Parts: sequence; structure tokens; C-alpha cells
Amino acid sequence: MLIGRAPVRISFGGGGTDLQDYYNDYGGLVLSATINKYVYGILTPNPDGHCQLISADYQRIMVGGPRTKPAAGELRLVKAVLDEFKAPYSTNVFLASEVPPGTGLGSSGAVVVNLLNILATLYAKPLSRQGIAELAYRVESGRLGAPIGKQDQYASAFGGINCIKFSRHRVYVEPLRLPEATVRRLQRNLILFFTGNSRSAWDILRAQQESTRDKAPLVLDVLHRIKHLAVEMKKALEAGDLQRFGQLLDESWQLKKHLSPIISNPLIDDAYATARLHGALGGKITGAGGGGCLVLYCEEDAQPDVRRVLRSKGLQQMEFAFEFEGARIIMNTSGPARRPEVQHERRANLLSAALPRPR
Repeated sequence: MLIGRAPVRISFGGGGTDLQDYYNDYGGLVLSATINKYVYGILTPNPDGHCQLISADYQRIMVGGPRTKPAAGELRLVKAVLDEFKAPYSTNVFLASEVPPGTGLGSSGAVVVNLLNILATLYAKPLSRQGIAELAYRVESGRLGAPIGKQDQYASAFGGINCIKFSRHRVYVEPLRLPEATVRRLQRNLILFFTGNSRSAWDILRAQQESTRDKAPLVLDVLHRIKHLAVEMKKALEAGDLQRFGQLLDESWQLKKHLSPIISNPLIDDAYATARLHGALGGKITGAGGGGCLVLYCEEDAQPDVRRVLRSKGLQQMEFAFEFEGARIIMNTSGPARRPEVQHERRANLLSAALPRPR
């Protein structure tokens, strides 16, 4: 048995510049942080020679072999990973997540990263964190044709608060070396709410991808400015100027809405305006937009009012903390570990600890 987990992330700035059609020509830059909300995968052998895939989040089960086509959701991701890895179809795979699907927190990328890490450990394949992130991107963009960027895979594989730079030939992950006091204050002043609307980002990202490929002047200008603001956010964090960071979040969100008319909606606009009216300095919808989670920078003295008004509008707060481990194996009974980058814990009671807490 192998149990692995991978974190989801909150993106702060630079989203959209991690699309290949942008960074190949202009270079991309994203600022993000992983949080202690995880996707989990449990892999066990199946002696009857069939493959059983179970998704707790989508409440779906697929039983079959290499030619079986799963309907949708996480099961498509699992099958694509198994196909990419040429894994034998005599396996049980169970998936569960601590966040709902479609939150904009990069859970799909985390699912693929986690499964690749599990399979690489099972077969003792020497995959680095960068190798796992690149392969995860190839699975989603190549095998599934997803119009995605690379930030989710890299964030989940590496963990931490990072500035991730994208170019035609390489991706650089630069951890932010922030004082502990800055990290604690940043975490206290960020609040996260689920809007209740799950969404697929593919329509938004596909339209943005086409506009970037066609070099639409408005889209390129907005992306250039979003990237510049992400650089300024990094400088503000490194200087400990968190108020400036919050203001930059707002500037970036106002710009991002120019990329597509479906990035925001009346519910999001109303919730965001209300939060700002009651003391939030800035924020954004995580991910491509259209729904999911709203992250806000809000000083502690204003947070009670912001929480109250957003809850009255039906938004649900999600408590979180930053995490700095990235993808890891938390239980391995298949044999001794041979990958130095993956940490293993051999405890009989880890199975229950690994599964998501009830929400």
C-alpha cells in the first residue's frame, strides 16, 4: 500500500502568464503559496487483474482495463496518469480531497502530481520535483488536451511560498526567504472564502490562450501588467510591506477582469465590493475565475466585520495555514524507499490520519 498527498495552492499574482503561448515569447512569473489542504491518493494491488478507480469527491467508481473510458472528473486524470506511466491495470486507486472540486485552488494539478509521485515511488523511478511537475503538466495538457498553465503542478510538487518563473526552455522555482514574523502576519491577514460556485476553468483559459496566440493587444497588455504587479507583490512581501501587498492584490484583480467577461460575476463582484467596504484591502478569485474561492487580504481588526457580511451572503470561510513540504509519501508498505526526495513514515495508524477530516 502507498498513500501520498499533495497540497493545493493560493495564487496571488501573475496568473495567465504561465500559459505556454505567453511565456514562450515574453516569459511568465507567478507568485503563489501552498496551503494545508491536500488531495490524497491510496494505491493498492488488485489481484483480480482489473483496475478500480474510486473518487470520493465525485462519488464515482470505475472498474475496467486499459480500454475503459472514465466519464469525467478525477477518474479521467487517474487513467491518463496510469497510461502515461504505463502502469499495469491491476491496481486499486482511491482519491479524496480536502477541498471541493472547482475551487480554483489547483486541485486537478495536485491530483496528477500526487499520483505521479506515488507511482514513481512504487517503481523507484528517479523523478525530481521538477520532473514530476513537468510530467504532470504533460499529462493534463497533452493526454487530456487541457488549456492549462504550469503553475499548479509546480506549486503542488514543491510546496511553500514561491515566485515561479516560466520561460521557453525552463521553469525556475524561487522560494521567498521571508522572516518568520512576516509569514505569520501574512497568514493571519489572509482569509479565504468558498463562493459556493464550482466551475471549470477550461473555457476561460482556452479563450485566453487563443487571444494570446493571436497576440490580441488588450490581452497582452493586461498580462504584461499583471506580471509586473506580481513582481511588485514579491518585493512588497520581501520588504515586509503587507499593506502594499494587499493593495497590489486589488490592482491585479481589477486588471484580470479585463481578460474575459466571465472571470467574475455579480455574486463575486458584490462579495468583493462588500468585503472592501468593510475593511479588506484587496483580494481576488483564486485560479482562472468564474467561481471558486475568494482570497482577501484583511487586517485582523477588520476581519470580524468582513467574515460576518460574507457569511450573510452565503460564502463559507475555509481555514488554512501555509505548508512547505509539497508532494510527499506518507505511508509506504510496498518496500524500502529509494527516492531521497520523498519522505516516508511507517506508522500503522497513518491510514486514518491521511484521510481528509470531515467538513
